[in-house]
Amino acid sequence: MPRPLWSILLQIVLLMSSTDQSTSLSAAAAAATSAASSNTGPPTPPIVYTIAASDSGGGAGIQADLHAIHSMGCHGCSAITCLTAQNSCGVAAVHAPPVEFLRQQLDVLADDLPPRAIKIGMLGTKELAVEVGRFLRDIKSRVGDGEEEPFVVLDPVMISTSGHKLIDDEAKAAMIEHVFSQADVLTPNKFEAEALLGRELNSPEDVEAGAKELLQMGVKAVLIKGGHSLAESKSATPLRPDLNATVGYAHDYFLSSEPPLDKDGDERLCDGCRGVWLRADRFDSANTHGTGCTLSSAIAAALAMGHQQRDIVSATSGSGAARAIYTIDACCLAKAYVTAGIARGVQLGKGPGPVIHTEFPSSHFTYPSIVLNPKARTSETPAFLPMAKASAKNTDGNDKPVLGKILPIVDTAEWVERLAKVKGMTDIQLRIKNEKDPEKILATVQKSQKACEAAGVRLWINDFWEAAVEAGCFGVHLGQEDLTRCADNGGLAKLHERKMALGISTHSYAELSAAIGVRPSYISLGPVFGTKSKNVAFDPQGLATVFKWQELLDPDMPLVAIGGINDQDAAAEVKEAGADCVAVIGAVTKADDIDAACQMLIDAME
Repeated sequence: MPRPLWSILLQIVLLMSSTDQSTSLSAAAAAATSAASSNTGPPTPPIVYTIAASDSGGGAGIQADLHAIHSMGCHGCSAITCLTAQNSCGVAAVHAPPVEFLRQQLDVLADDLPPRAIKIGMLGTKELAVEVGRFLRDIKSRVGDGEEEPFVVLDPVMISTSGHKLIDDEAKAAMIEHVFSQADVLTPNKFEAEALLGRELNSPEDVEAGAKELLQMGVKAVLIKGGHSLAESKSATPLRPDLNATVGYAHDYFLSSEPPLDKDGDERLCDGCRGVWLRADRFDSANTHGTGCTLSSAIAAALAMGHQQRDIVSATSGSGAARAIYTIDACCLAKAYVTAGIARGVQLGKGPGPVIHTEFPSSHFTYPSIVLNPKARTSETPAFLPMAKASAKNTDGNDKPVLGKILPIVDTAEWVERLAKVKGMTDIQLRIKNEKDPEKILATVQKSQKACEAAGVRLWINDFWEAAVEAGCFGVHLGQEDLTRCADNGGLAKLHERKMALGISTHSYAELSAAIGVRPSYISLGPVFGTKSKNVAFDPQGLATVFKWQELLDPDMPLVAIGGINDQDAAAEVKEAGADCVAVIGAVTKADDIDAACQMLIDAME
């Protein structure tokens, strides 16, 4: 069966398009064939370097790196640090070429093919580590004022899967001294982190403390990979009972020294300064050769995509999530990529087979969540009131409330009262602006709730969850920063106690992971198109991002699109791209005939 049009267009329109935003499918198709520069021809993929060892067995090293970089939509260049004699059973020998040859490889690449991201793997000798540090300082010095430096991802390869020591202590010390300070993210597995720290990591608390110490060694961020379970240990330490829940998952822990993305310093659950636990299901497979190389290369490729988007693509082009790919977003995407590869792994030789290289993440089965408590099973994290899609058929016999096709957003109780009387209206969201007095906020919410109760309409309150709880509203909608404040102040538990529904806004890949981890009633994406109704920190997403979100969400999770959906034509296009509901403002509040406008929007979402 051929892939749908949106899937074919995804990486071109979403990640590499340089055209201006359009709301039409035909324009998106035209963008897919346009160049990323003024020249005609296919878009230019971002360039990613891999500075790493060669794996003669083809499952790890630069062989895996180049596979991952290409599969993620980038062009890979390689500079070989070491040659290994290995097969699927293990490493037999390691040979490091002269450092002068590595220098020549790097310099000729930099003169012609400047990178947007660099992945660094095994540095087998002290001299090689010093040389790579020199090169990184040099390549960053070439960046002009106001330009973004290439990202650097460091996979500190020190020990093979079979236990073979790959670098000596001098090389490790040189890597720490000369390369760590240039790295945007360090990606050790459990055993590599233990080797760097000089102690074992046997609990989530150990991992969190270890990440803090690794940051103090000079890297900007660290991702301690969870491919090895905390149950795996070099000593005979028994597994603590409270860690049993972690065994079924691959948990990665991300910590960053960077401040929150929000200019005012408000934190999101996915901001690395808080410490972030990424979770994916663990597959019972021995065919995991090359996972570390693949993960770090996929991170570098995702970072290169974001780098290129911010550099050459218009902010109004309709690729907001791609422009918003920073380190935590890249880690989410890379984890999804590796998880999909492990799920499809096959044995080729006598030993473990390699991770399979697939495509840019496109399945909810492998997309990770961000969890607040790594010791709790997903099944132990209660879901908020489930909502059914308006288009879904009730095949499981439950009585889930059905989310309406449109979700008008208004800012006064008077508007709520007016819309509650519209025929076919099922859901209304109240977003109170420019009011900080809790008593006035509560009074507005209570008045709105009374009107909705009388009309049999569900009322959602934007951000002010305390007032929504007190007024007995149906649900709450939270932006990412307000979600964090709600979680930190026990609000999520209070919403659960009242059996209230919860909708969550998302704008980036990491925010999507955070929303999935909370298990809300619906997830929204925006702004789909440009909007002036609210100051937003993210650029327009475009229709391709709507399609991508629909791929990455569980099929039972309603997807709400918001932002710039000003008429029924835009609503129909968003529906075609995969949205189940549209949140609208001006399309209703500025309409001459409100009832007719609502009906046309509902009809467009059929």
